[in-house]
Formats: sequence, structure tokens, C-alpha cells
Amino acid sequence: MTGEELLDLAAKQAALGELAGAPADDPVNVPMIRHWLAAMGDRNPVYLDRGLAPPAMAQVWTMTAPAPGDRSPVSVMMGALDEAGYTGVVATNCEQTYHRYVRVGELLTPATRFTGLAGPKRTALGEGFFATWVVTWYAGEGEPVAEMLFRVLKFRPPEKRAEPYPLRPSVNRDTAFFWDGVRRGELRVQSCADCGELRHPPGPMCPRCHSANRAHVVARGEGVVYSYVVHHHPPVPGRETPFVVAVVELPEGVRIVGNVVDCPPESVAVGMPVRVAYRPMDDELVLPVWTPGEP
Repeated sequence: MTGEELLDLAAKQAALGELAGAPADDPVNVPMIRHWLAAMGDRNPVYLDRGLAPPAMAQVWTMTAPAPGDRSPVSVMMGALDEAGYTGVVATNCEQTYHRYVRVGELLTPATRFTGLAGPKRTALGEGFFATWVVTWYAGEGEPVAEMLFRVLKFRPPEKRAEPYPLRPSVNRDTAFFWDGVRRGELRVQSCADCGELRHPPGPMCPRCHSANRAHVVARGEGVVYSYVVHHHPPVPGRETPFVVAVVELPEGVRIVGNVVDCPPESVAVGMPVRVAYRPMDDELVLPVWTPGEP
């Protein structure tokens, strides 16, 4: 439903006016009052001494389990909002008015009136509608003893983002070029801008000529397993064990550590051809991993 259609439906539900519900299953009784007083820490003796119920208990006497097929105006409206994607709900305010004390032995009957829908509105929780209804409790021959205005915000929850992957690489001035390449689908290997020596892991100085001038080349993304371990224990956050960690030798002459995926751990072997792949671990992090390649 569109927002306009939801507002039209709300107007129709409000036009139905107050609709009476079923009488309470049990009359106002002492055991329930005693339980309420104990739960609330209320030691006022007037209730049990005079056979009166605390006014705030009004809703307790007529509460029932949700009934399948309930087509009350409130249920119809809440269902329509759910179907339109406004599945989040939070109570925003509740105002109760008490006309008199309810006495032990009285049987209460609730009546509900849907009063309106306001929105759509932007809130901190997301876009939503404020739905309001009023419940009135009657005793005897229709004497109102209490009423409650209840308002909720039905909002559209934001799209759930993936949980951040807990094992995040350290990115600094020496390694930023490598992770920039991974995000672009490139396996970059640091090189010396003076003598051309390749090195991995990246570092601030060339081990051959000691130059601090750095560049990089893009590797083909193919290699062979030089050595590996199968990790079983201890548990690693964000990973299911067992998994393979391998040292992969590239034809460019350097070795890179990474996980071997998309195959059972027992199928991994030294000399196994592998090819690089890039796996999103969460909304921000991409890691290079190794998959079985062509022999």
C-alpha cells in the first residue's frame, strides 16, 4: 500500500467508531490484586481492605491472547502497515483516565476506537506512521470506569547491514596501495622504483638497494601452494573451522599468505595450482583468497 492508501484505510477504520469487545473471562478478584501489589511494591492497604482494584490494573482484567483472524480496526491497520513494510513498532505514549475505582466482583468489558493515523514522518528510527487508538472499560450497564489512549510508531526498519568482519588488516602508508588494489580487483606487488626489485610483504625500503622510492606491479593472480596449515583450533572470530591458510608462490617471484577456499581442506596439497579471488567480508572489507586453479 502507498502512504495515501494507508491513510484512506485509517480513515475508514476510524469511521467505524467504538467497537465493544468480549467481556472479561474473570471478574475483578483479590488474588490478582494481591499479585499486582506484590509485583509493583505497592503497600497501600486501601485496596485489599476495601475490595478495590488499583486503577492502573484496568487493562489487566480484559487482556487476552492474540486471536487468529482478528479483524478489529486496530488489527486491520497494524496488518496493513506490516504489509507495506512498516514492520517496526515502538510505543510512544500512553495516557490513562480513571473515572472511579473498580470493585472486587465487577466484570469489565473493553471497547476500542481507532482514532487516526499520522504520517509518513521521518524519525530517528526511520520513516513511519503514528497510529492512535482509545480503549474504554465499562462496568455493569455500560458505565465507563477507565480509558486509555495508546499511540505507537510503526516504522520501516533500515536495511540491515552485514556485521563487520572482526579480523581486519592493518592498513598504513606501506600497505595502503595493496588494499586499494584489492578493492579494484588487482593483486598488487610492491616494487622498488629504482632497481625494480619486487617484495612482499610491503615495506618502507628496498632490501636490495635500500631505496625508499616505491612503486608496484599488478600480478597475474596465479600461483601454487608453497606450504599450508589446516586450522582447527582455537576458534577464530568470524571464521568456521577447519580452514586452510597457505603460503602461495607467485610466478612473479614473491610469496603471499591467504586462505584457500572453495575446496575441502583435505584436497589442498603442496604444489596445487590456485587463482586469486576477491571476497567481500562485510560492507567495507574485501579480502584476496585463493581458489583451486587449472593444473
